[in-house]
Amino acid sequence: MPSPIPVTRLLPKDLYPCVDIGTCSSPLAQPGRGSTLQVPAQRPHGRVTSRFWSTVIHWDQLRSVVPVGSGGFGSVYKAEYLGETVALKKVKKSSKNQLASRQSFWAELNAAHLTHKNIVRVLAATTCVPADFEVEDSIGTILMEFVGSRNLQQIIYGSSELLEPNRSLKFSADIADGLRFLHSHGVVHLDIKPANVLVSRTEVCKIADFGCSLKLDRDPELISPYLSHVCGTYTHRAPELLRGEPVSSKVDIFSFGITLWQLLTREPPYTGDRQHIMYSVVAHGLRPSVQSHSVFRSDWGRLCATLLGRCWSADTRLRPSSLGSDHVI
Repeated sequence: MPSPIPVTRLLPKDLYPCVDIGTCSSPLAQPGRGSTLQVPAQRPHGRVTSRFWSTVIHWDQLRSVVPVGSGGFGSVYKAEYLGETVALKKVKKSSKNQLASRQSFWAELNAAHLTHKNIVRVLAATTCVPADFEVEDSIGTILMEFVGSRNLQQIIYGSSELLEPNRSLKFSADIADGLRFLHSHGVVHLDIKPANVLVSRTEVCKIADFGCSLKLDRDPELISPYLSHVCGTYTHRAPELLRGEPVSSKVDIFSFGITLWQLLTREPPYTGDRQHIMYSVVAHGLRPSVQSHSVFRSDWGRLCATLLGRCWSADTRLRPSSLGSDHVI
């Protein structure tokens, strides 16, 4: 079997070139703006492959709309749009917390102005939906590139596909590349986990579902103000988030570590009562076990174990960075 990819080579030294044309403004912070999206640039009509996203969806150009999934956030459809296969996400209003659901919709657009091979690309988004496309209690619709129907959660736990070291570490490298790009533009995802990483037919991982994300106004390595609502998945949530402390990009590094452990072991990170797990993560330093898995006994496995220990350190200063000389990997 070929040697696994060296851990120290998973993240490139140079940042990927990018097009940063501004950030998305949420009307939540601008009373009276209604449903108007503030966009950095307009995508030319008929060019779905443009790097710039649009506030306009040409509804008459949608074809073959087929449902592919649904959940608490709303519904996702596969469709044809201007000759290209796309994903259509209809975000619904939460009956329990309408403000949180609106915040989630606008958070989905925090990375809409960015283009990178390891991030799901947003093509268009709007809060204006014609009646025949409307979903009851809908907040808005987002048009995205269609990556495929698989995510890492399904590959890890729902398939018999092999996850040999090279493949696992390649997937991890893709996630690390995507995080590095996001953090370099001040975007923190806040919900990195296998279910939020889509896998294309060509085995490229793309970070998706930005409904919990946050756009930092300052250096992404510095802390930001407190979150106004709880977000993320408790099994992957950094202890500082569980304590309700301010946020930095290091919370994504913690979640990345849990995700890498899942890729290497194909087991759930924790078992037991949710509240007990969250308390133990904060109060007793509970982390997924590396001692009980043979995968961590080889030379490269021990390197991975060392990396994991750094990623999920309770002290954010000891966690690696996705930027600068102290890379995630």
